[in-house]
Amino acid sequence: MSEPFVSQRTVKIEWGDCDPADIVFYPNYFRWFDASTAHHFEAAGLPKPELIRRYGVVGFPMVDTSAKFHIPNRHGDEVLIETTITQFGTASFSIEHRLLREGKISVEGFEKRVLVKKTEDGGGITSCPVPEEVKSLFVGAL
Repeated sequence: MSEPFVSQRTVKIEWGDCDPADIVFYPNYFRWFDASTAHHFEAAGLPKPELIRRYGVVGFPMVDTSAKFHIPNRHGDEVLIETTITQFGTASFSIEHRLLREGKISVEGFEKRVLVKKTEDGGGITSCPVPEEVKSLFVGAL
């Protein structure tokens, strides 16, 4: 089997990303995870606006998230974020983000997201199956 699709992007940590101890204020990691998920779809050839247009969905809201912090990151550091979809369910998918600084894992982020569409009455959202065509962009060894 082939390897799963991995996308990468670099983030330079700015002054405003840090707390008074000069380490990244932890909510910023979750902001970067979210942006990296959207980047992952775009890097696979399916930008989020195209996903929404092509499949009639609203998006893929997060239903669970967590992080493990290994090495603190500070103002001026550059981190490489590697993103991989690690599992697909019927309507959900799990994502792992690895933040690397100088080749060492500094933070691991985990998300579970669900593909959703509007309800028939238009008053809410409901989960919908992830199309096989979408899964095939990321599957690799899954």
